[in-house]
Amino acid sequence: MIRLLILDLDGTLLRRDKTISAYTRSVLERCRAKGIQIAVATARAERNAKAHTELIQPDILISSNGAWVTMGETVISSCGFTREETKTIIETGFRVTNHTCEVTVDTADRSFWNYKTDPHLIAPDWGEVCCTDYTDFQEEALKICIELKRPEEAETIAGSVTGCVWTKFSDGDWYQFTKEAASKWNAVRAISQQTGIAVSDMAAFGDDRVDMEMIRHCGIGVAMENALDEVKQAADDITGTNEEDGVARWLEAHLLT
Repeated sequence: MIRLLILDLDGTLLRRDKTISAYTRSVLERCRAKGIQIAVATARAERNAKAHTELIQPDILISSNGAWVTMGETVISSCGFTREETKTIIETGFRVTNHTCEVTVDTADRSFWNYKTDPHLIAPDWGEVCCTDYTDFQEEALKICIELKRPEEAETIAGSVTGCVWTKFSDGDWYQFTKEAASKWNAVRAISQQTGIAVSDMAAFGDDRVDMEMIRHCGIGVAMENALDEVKQAADDITGTNEEDGVARWLEAHLLT
């Protein structure tokens, strides 16, 4: 029996225009009426994610790819870099790219970026972001993303601090750096411990590499048709694309009949 849904946002729950359709919202409401709770799991920072989930009001929010997990106002788990580690990662990124890279940093309450082009011109849904050149940056980061040309650069950056891991996003040349313990799957395990809901009673949906572990290990793992092939291979089932309301159509067919 599925008691909790774990839903990725971009490429999964959100359509290309970064909205959640009325149909999907109605299906999620029907799931909630059956006693099924809803969690959103996203690479977006918490404030950014909340702007996109306001209409569905998830019970649990996994943000910054698992580095920050909240249930209402309660922080279930957090896992980030110290100020010194954050500074080292950013400085190493600048060094290996000859100071040409763009860097984004998520903290518990803000997002930072040394953007060359206003991010809202690139993605109007980006949300509030602080522009900085990272001079004397004194923040504890939950997640750091750096635009790089080669994975070897990511290896060097991750090796600059203990317990740092990297993942390349499927779109563009952006690489994510987090603490090794910060992942969507570890967030799911923390939620299980907090709520008493067994992982076997959860269904996870996603499209990218960072979704693979939770898709593989939850009771049911569903990949989007637009997912990477490796994500599809890890899944129990494949549904339609995010543009086709694949999440809602799977839920309606398997949990609401």
